[in-house]
Order: sequence, then structure tokens, then C-alpha cells
Amino acid sequence: MSSSVAEANHTEKEESLRLAIAVSLLRSKFQNHQSSSSTSRCYVSSESDALRWKQKAKERKKEIIRLQEDLKDAESSFHRDLFPANASCKCYFFDNLGVFSGRRIGEASESRFNDVLRRRFLRLARRRSRRKLTQSSQRLQPSEPDYEEEAEHLRISIDFLLELSEADSNDSNFSNWSHQAVDFIFASLKKLISMGRNLESVEESISFMITQLITRMCTPFKGNEVKQLETSVGFYVQHLIRKLGSEPFIGQRAIFAISQRISILAENLLFMDPFDESFPEMDECMFILIQLIEFLICDYLLPWAENEAFDNVMFEEWIASVVHARKAVKALEERNGLYLLYMDRVTGELAKRVGQITSFREVEPAILDKILAYQEIE
Repeated sequence: MSSSVAEANHTEKEESLRLAIAVSLLRSKFQNHQSSSSTSRCYVSSESDALRWKQKAKERKKEIIRLQEDLKDAESSFHRDLFPANASCKCYFFDNLGVFSGRRIGEASESRFNDVLRRRFLRLARRRSRRKLTQSSQRLQPSEPDYEEEAEHLRISIDFLLELSEADSNDSNFSNWSHQAVDFIFASLKKLISMGRNLESVEESISFMITQLITRMCTPFKGNEVKQLETSVGFYVQHLIRKLGSEPFIGQRAIFAISQRISILAENLLFMDPFDESFPEMDECMFILIQLIEFLICDYLLPWAENEAFDNVMFEEWIASVVHARKAVKALEERNGLYLLYMDRVTGELAKRVGQITSFREVEPAILDKILAYQEIE
């Protein structure tokens, strides 16, 4: 009896022990499973964060590369804006170079320029003008902001045009930008004239521009290069003055300055040795100047007369100057009769046009009599 009870107790203890071991194993297994699940979740979460930051890094790198490309494009476009290497002039500004044209004022290049080109030109002109500003430059006056701004635009455009016409100027820059400088000069000049204030300063700027361009037109090449009229920059400068002359305020003053230069040149040629090295350049300059006066008179005198702002006083001055230039050239008849022949043709064309315009009757009769005396000369 006691032995069966002992066996039962022993069996019960073994079952309890087995049950305890089983429970312990189950609990241990369950804990290991939870631990592995937690580790797995942490690993997955950590891997997900790494992928997310890696993606962000890639996006940031792409953004930086895109910004660098945009910056590079912006810099290259700015450079192209300033000096367009492949952009050729499409405005036909230099068409009919050295050829008589029947076009009237308003048919040139004004309608071919858009606002973008104007802004590009002004930005370039201002950029270059900043390097030339001195302490003696005029300061803006708050009382006349519009006038001073336009006057500044005119000065900047003139300085830029003169820089383009220099002997060492890049040919592509000259052809691409000179027509825009002329157009901008016209726009500023018209606004300044309409304001009617301080025109003496405007006239001084225009006269300075004309004088410098005439000097550049007659400046020979340096060194041993052979100067050819067809390819020289001076021939293009002549065409440039011709285009500028479509505006009567510029054109009349150009004729006055050119005729005075002819008189001075004729006097120098009269006393110069024909075998002097500079004689051929001066001889060619004389023909270029006479031809330019003929271009301006034939192209623009009739349209000028239709302009309400036509200056009769200036007209009288340059007519008298042309007559004086013709007299100065007459003294060279024995040396070169072509000078007088060409000047007679100029005065003949001038007399024909003056006779056609009734408004010129208001001009001083003595002045008209001088020029009308050449009406039969061709």
C-alpha cells in the first residue's frame, strides 16, 4: 500500500517536472520568438530609414547637379547675350553699302528690333560704360529724372558706338551691335528733343559723336597693310554716318562737320607734296567725304523738309559751309579736277532739291541764291 502511494507520488512529481520543463521550454521559445520578431522589426525599420535617407541624398545630389547646369546655362547665355558668336545681323543694316538708295525715312531698321534686343544692348552698353565713369561725370538731378535718364542713355549709346567703330574692334561685334546702338540713339534723341530742355548738351554730344566718326572714317591702317576701301572699317563707318543722318538733328550737323572737314583737307592738300606718304590716304578721304555728303543730301533732304522739327538756321549754316567747301576744292582743280567735278555734282543735287521745296523759301535769300546758282550743274 505504501509502495503504491510512493510510486504514485513519484509519477506525479515526474509529470509535474515534465510539465514544468515543457512550460519552461514553451516560455523560452515564446520569448525567443518575440526577441527575434523585435530584432527583425528593428532591422526592417533601420533598413527602411537607410533607404529613405539614401533616396533623399540622391534627390539632393540631382538637385545640386541641376542647379549647377542651370548656373552654367545662365552664364553661357549671358556671355552669348554680350558677345553672340554665331548670331549674324538680320536687320539688313549694312545693305546697299556705298550704293545710292531710294528708301525714305522710316523704312530702315526701326521695325526689326524687339524689346529683348533693346534690353540686351542697354545692359551691354551700361556694363561697358561703368568702366569709363569718372568723377567728372554729371550727377543725376532729382528735379529732372526723366531728362537725365534719357541723356545718360544717349551718352552711353554714343560711347558704345564709338568703341565699336575703333580700329581694333571685333568685326562681328561691330556688325551685330552697331545697328542697335544707332536705333537706341534715335530713340533717346527723339525723347530729348520732345522735352525741349538743355538741347545745347544734346547738340554737344551729337557733334562729338559725328566728329569722332569722321576721324575714324578717314584714319588709315597702320603698318604695312594695304588699305582697300571695299573692306576697310572706314567704309562701314561712312555707311554708319549715313544711317545716323536719317535723323535731321544728326544729319544736318553731319553735313556741316563734313563740309568743314573738306575745306580743311583741301587746304592741306593744296600745300602738300603729292609724293608724301600720307597723300594717298588724304586723297581717298576727300572722295569718301564728298560721297558721304552726296548720300545724305540725296537720301534725306526731302524727308527732312517734311519734318516739323527741321532747323532752318542749321540748314542755312551747312549750306553756306558746303558752298565754302566747293570754293576750297576749286583751288585744287589743277591738281585733281575730279574733286571739283564731284563737288559740282553735290551742289547740283542740292540745288535741285532746294528748288523743289517751298518751305525753304523762308531761308535767308542770300543763302538760297548761292546754292541755286549751281542748279544747272550736274
